[in-house]
Amino acid sequence: MGIPWDDVVLIQLSKSPNEASVITVNCPDKPGLGCDLCRIILEFGLCIVRGDFSTDGRWCYIVLWVVPHTSSCKVDWESLKNRLLSVCPSCLVSYYFNQPPSNSSQSSLYLLKYCCLDRKGLLHDVTKVLTELEFTIQRVKVMTTPDGRVIDLFFITDEMELLHTKKRREDTCEHLITVLGEYSISCELQLAGAEYESLQGFSSLPLAVAEELFGSELPDKEDCSQCADQKGLFYDILRTSKDLNIQIAYGRISSSVKGYRNMDLFIRQTDGKKIVDAKQQTALCSHLKEEMLHPLRVIVTNRGPDTELLVANPVELSGKGRPRVFYDVTLALKMLGICIFSAEIGRHSTSDRQWEVYRFLLDESPEFPLASSRARNQIVEIVRNTLMGW
Repeated sequence: MGIPWDDVVLIQLSKSPNEASVITVNCPDKPGLGCDLCRIILEFGLCIVRGDFSTDGRWCYIVLWVVPHTSSCKVDWESLKNRLLSVCPSCLVSYYFNQPPSNSSQSSLYLLKYCCLDRKGLLHDVTKVLTELEFTIQRVKVMTTPDGRVIDLFFITDEMELLHTKKRREDTCEHLITVLGEYSISCELQLAGAEYESLQGFSSLPLAVAEELFGSELPDKEDCSQCADQKGLFYDILRTSKDLNIQIAYGRISSSVKGYRNMDLFIRQTDGKKIVDAKQQTALCSHLKEEMLHPLRVIVTNRGPDTELLVANPVELSGKGRPRVFYDVTLALKMLGICIFSAEIGRHSTSDRQWEVYRFLLDESPEFPLASSRARNQIVEIVRNTLMGW
C-alpha cells in the first residue's frame, strides 16, 4: 500500500514566464528533508518565491512555488523531479516497520583535465557546462602557463551517476570542446587517483585573513522581523535547522514585498518536545539571524604581490557545501572582465564549523587596476550581489 511513486513529487509547470511553477512533495518525513529538497532546487538555478510545508513527524506535505533565477536559466524538469525523488524516503507502508538502511555510499570521484588557450570568462564557461550537465565540483585547480595556456583540473561527481559509462564521458568532453571551440586543446576524463590526494593540502590562510573572512560582521541595527529576500534564503534557514536538530512542524513563506519576506515557522525538537529553554531559544535566533544576514563571506586581499579574492561558504554537518558558489563567483568575474590566473577550492575549520573556501588569484589589467581600493570594493560588491541574487 502507499501512494504511487510518480505522485511523490509533482511538478506543475507555469503557463507563462510571469508565473511560478509549483513543486509538490508528499512522502514520509525524515530529518533534514526540507533542507535536502531546497538544496537540489538551488542547484538547478531556481528560486523559491513561496512555500507551505507541514509534518506530523511521520508524513510531510510540501508545496513550493519556484521561478528561474535568470531568464537564461534552462531547467531540465524531468531531471529535477528525479533528483527530488532520490532524497524522498520510501512511500510504502512497510517503511514505518522495516525501513531499509540509507545508502551511505558516496558517488565516485572523477578527474576532468582540460587544456585550452586562455581568454576572459573561460573558467566560468567551463563551469557553466559542468553545471548544466549536472556535475558537482568537489575540488578544482586552475593553472595558467607562461605561453598563455590554461590547465583546469576539476574533481567532479556525477549527480546522474553515469560517468562510469564511456558514452557519458565522451559526451562530456565533446560538449566542452564544442562550446569552447577554437580555444580547446585537449580534454580527458577518468577516475580520480593520487592527483586528488595531492590537492588535499589546501594552503593555510594567514591569521589576519582568516579573522577578516570568518569574523562576525552582523549589523546590530538590522531589523529581523522581516527577512531580506536573497538567493538560497530558505536553504540557509533549513540548513541551520537541520544542523541544530530542529524540526519545522509547519511553515509558511510569503511572497516577496519590496525586497522582504515574512516567514512563520512552528518548530520543535526532533523528539517532538517544545523548545522552552530561554538560552536555547536565544541561541537559535542568533544562529538564524547570522545565516539570514551573513550566509557567505567575500573579501579581497593581498597574497604576496598578487591580488586574491576569497569566498567562504558554510558546510552542512552532512559535509555538503552551498550549491553553485563557484558558478556564481566565476560569473561575476566574467561580467567584470577580470581574468583568473589560478583558482582552488578547499576546506577550513573554525571553532564552531567547517567552511568551503574558494580562492582566486586575479590577473592585473589596465582596464581594472586591482591595487585601487575602489576596484576591490567593486569586486566584493558584484561578487556578493551575484551570490545573493541581488
